[in-house]
Amino acid sequence: MNVTDRLSPSNRTLIEKWLPVLLAVGVVWLFARGLKNLFWTGFGLFWAFWWTGHWFLR
Repeated sequence: MNVTDRLSPSNRTLIEKWLPVLLAVGVVWLFARGLKNLFWTGFGLFWAFWWTGHWFLR
């Protein structure tokens, strides 16, 4: 038995229409959060190496 079998046709149509959009927005949001964290981690490591004089790309 499918979960959507118990819904009215209008609710089923609404869920089938908007669920992929909501899932895509959630995936993009998680990806953006990960990129933001990666950027700030890299930024902090860059300045830590720069200030200690251990920067290897001089």
